[in-house]
Amino acid sequence: MNKLSVRAWRGTASTASASSLRRSVSKLSGTGLLPNEKQRLEIRDSSTGVAACPHLLGQEETAAATTPRIHSTPEWQNALPYSQIPGPKPLPILGNTWRLMPIIGQYTISDVANISSLLHDRYGRIVRFGGLIGRPDLLFIYDADEIEKCYRSEGPTPFRPSMPSLVKYKSVVRKDFFGELGGVVGVHGEPWRQFRSRVQKPVLQLSTIRRYLQPLEAITDDFLVRCEHLLDGNQELPEDFDNEIHKWSLECIGRVALDTRLGCLEANLTPDSEPQQIIDAAKYALRNVATLELKAPYWRYFPTPLWTQYVKNMNFFVSVCMKYIQSATERLKTQDPSLRDGEPSLVEKVIMSEKDEKIATIMALDLILVGIDTISMAVCSMLYQLATRPGEQLKVHEELKRLLPDPNTPLTIALLDQMHHLKAFIKEVFRMYSTVIGNGRTLQEDSVICGYQVPKGVQAVFPTIVTGNMEEYVTDAATFRPERWLKPQHGGVPGKLHPFASLPYGYGARMCLGRRFADLEMQILLAKLLRSHKLEYNHKPLDYAVTFMYAPDGPLRFKMTRI
Repeated sequence: MNKLSVRAWRGTASTASASSLRRSVSKLSGTGLLPNEKQRLEIRDSSTGVAACPHLLGQEETAAATTPRIHSTPEWQNALPYSQIPGPKPLPILGNTWRLMPIIGQYTISDVANISSLLHDRYGRIVRFGGLIGRPDLLFIYDADEIEKCYRSEGPTPFRPSMPSLVKYKSVVRKDFFGELGGVVGVHGEPWRQFRSRVQKPVLQLSTIRRYLQPLEAITDDFLVRCEHLLDGNQELPEDFDNEIHKWSLECIGRVALDTRLGCLEANLTPDSEPQQIIDAAKYALRNVATLELKAPYWRYFPTPLWTQYVKNMNFFVSVCMKYIQSATERLKTQDPSLRDGEPSLVEKVIMSEKDEKIATIMALDLILVGIDTISMAVCSMLYQLATRPGEQLKVHEELKRLLPDPNTPLTIALLDQMHHLKAFIKEVFRMYSTVIGNGRTLQEDSVICGYQVPKGVQAVFPTIVTGNMEEYVTDAATFRPERWLKPQHGGVPGKLHPFASLPYGYGARMCLGRRFADLEMQILLAKLLRSHKLEYNHKPLDYAVTFMYAPDGPLRFKMTRI
C-alpha cells in the first residue's frame, strides 16, 4: 500500500460482518492502540484483492486526516457497499463494452435511450454499468429525490463528464491555442469557474437577450421564405428538411456568437463557399461525434480516421471563430462610441470587458459546438410533435392569433412572455422526448446514493428521458399534456410534477450557459411558423433514436400550408 487511508467498511461483506468489524475496532480503541474511535481499518474481502494495511498502528493521526468525513456518519456505515449495486455483469477482458460492439453487441448507438429505460426496468432505481474500456463506471440514478440531493450537494465547481473528444482536442491537440483558457465545455474545476465567471454575465443578461430578438426574427423570416420555396407540388418539404433546420440554427448561432450573418440560408451555395463548408463541418459533427463519445475510444490511443477528420473540423471552426471575432475587434477600434446604436452585442461586451480576443473566440466556439445539434434537433422534435398532434397545434395557433391579430406584427419580449401555451408545449416535448437524454456528474466526494456507498470518481448519470416519464414523479406521465406546466390562471391542471424529473438544461452552476438564447430561438421560430402556417405529417410514424441527440429518426416530410 503506497498511501495509508482509513475507510469505512466496504466490499461484499454482510451487515453482520460490518457490525463485527466495528465491535473489533471499538475494542482496539479501548486498549489504546487506536486512540480515535472514528478510525477504521481498511479491510476488504478477497474479491477486491486488497488486504488490511500492516502499517496502521502508530499512524492513526495521518489516517484520520485522510478519512472522508462522511465515513464516520451512520448513513455511510449503514449503507450497502458499492459492489452490491445491481447492474449488467461484465465479461472478462471485454467488460460490458461488448454490448455496444458491432455484430456481437446487444445495442447500437441509436439504442442509448432505450438502454436507459431497459436498465431501469430490469435493475431498479440505481444501476451500475461498469467494465467499459477506457471509461469509469456509469451509475444510472432513476430516483428524482436522489438526483436533487446530488445537485444540491455539489460544490462551486461541479465536474460534468462531457465530450472526452473535445477535452483531448482542447488540452492536448490544440493546447498551443487554448492554453489555460479552456472555455466552459469539456473543462472542469477552477479553470472552468474562472472562465465562466468572465463570460456568464453578458451571456445571461436580459438586456443582451432582448438585443437579439429582432436579428433572430429576421433570420427566421428568411428561413420561412426559404421553406416555402422548397415545397413540392403536394406542399411538402423535402426529405432532408432536417438539414435546412440545421442551417437555420447555424445562422442564428453565428449571429449571436460571431456577430455576423454566415449566409447559411443562401440558395445554391458552391461547395467551396464558407457557408457550405460551415454546414458540412457541422453536419459531420452531428453524424459522427456520437461514435467518438459512445463507442470504444480507440482514438485516445492512436489517430483513427474519424478522429483525424474531427480534428480537421475543429481546426476549421476555430479559424472561423477567430476570423469573425477579429472583425468585431476592428469594428470596435474604428467605430465612434457615440454613434453606436443601442445595446452592445454579446461579442462586443466580452471584448470590451476582457480586452482579450481569445476569450471571445473560445466563448463563441463553445456556444457553436453545444448549440448546433441541441437546438436544431430539439426543433426537429417539436415540429414533428406539432405536426402529429393537430389539437395541440390548434391551441398554440389560437393563442398566437389572439396575441398577433396581424401576422406581420413584430415580436417583442412582452408578447413572447404571454405565449403561455407555446412555452408549455416546448416544455412538454422536452419532458417526454428529451433531446439530451441525460445529465451527469463525476462525483468529487464519496457519497451515499439510494442506500449504497458510492466512491468519488464514479460518473453519475441522471437519465431525464426516463425520470421525466415516470409515474412516481409526473401525474399521468404517458399522456402528452402541456397544461401541466401552466399556472391555474392560464388553464393549468393540478397534478404531480417533480422539479428534478425533467431538467433539459441541467441544474446549478453548470446549467446550460446558452439556455436563454436557445429558448428565444425556438420560441421565435414556432411563433412565426404557427401564426401563419399549418403543419401536417402524412407518412409512416417515425421512431425516436439517438444520433448524438434524441430526435425523430427519418425524413421530416412535413406538409406546410398557409392559413
